Amino acid sequence: MMPLLAPLFQGDWIAYGEALACAPCWPADALPVTRLIGGGDGGLLPGLLRRHAAHLGVRGGDLRAAASSWSLDYLGVLLPPAAAAASLLQHRLPLCADEMAITLDRHFTPVRFHILHEGGALPGSPTATRYGPMLNQHLAPLFDAIHRHTRLPHKILWANAARHLDAIFAQALALSGNAAAVAMDQEMLLRRPLGADGRANPLHGRQRRIAPAGLAKEAVTVLHRECCLMYRLPEQSWCGACPLAPHHAPAA
Repeated sequence: MMPLLAPLFQGDWIAYGEALACAPCWPADALPVTRLIGGGDGGLLPGLLRRHAAHLGVRGGDLRAAASSWSLDYLGVLLPPAAAAASLLQHRLPLCADEMAITLDRHFTPVRFHILHEGGALPGSPTATRYGPMLNQHLAPLFDAIHRHTRLPHKILWANAARHLDAIFAQALALSGNAAAVAMDQEMLLRRPLGADGRANPLHGRQRRIAPAGLAKEAVTVLHRECCLMYRLPEQSWCGACPLAPHHAPAA
């Protein structure tokens, strides 16, 4: 694990910190993210998603649910160390697509990212300064490529990212004693409809809170911004916070 991240990822959280490695050279089996995303040739992503879908038992040409599942795995590896560094340490890691490589397992599921240097500390800097390169020069082109090859809506992909960030910020606030800097990053990234540049914030979305009749306030469920389509995969169903789940309709 990177020494920078080691104090933040202890005990049960070690695996999240180890998902980002830093060394002067990428491992021989690591795939540059730019090769994954590709350009006019489509990169390696289309074939990778088809093979990953087959691993999940998907039959036919509709890859949207499999692509959403893959994106959740991708984001689950990338975002914990990225957000921990950006918000808790006020540090910007080199997370643009052309600065990273990725290791995939035999089912083409992301397991680790690689960077060549640690970037630099930016204490007191705006949220957009620390998060902007990753969001605009990594996730945005990745999501464009996934949409182009599978027709999975952009709003689902950004909602998948917001889902992870919701959980990460909740943990970061608990660990930091509700640090103002962390709360501000949460506000800027997830709560405001417009970004710092005045354009629509793709991470912002409506969350519903539902409570079954007769139950205490503590029983309120916060539903995800968008359904991730996992219920369309073989042997899967709606998750506990799915906005489309039939059992949430009466309470909503």
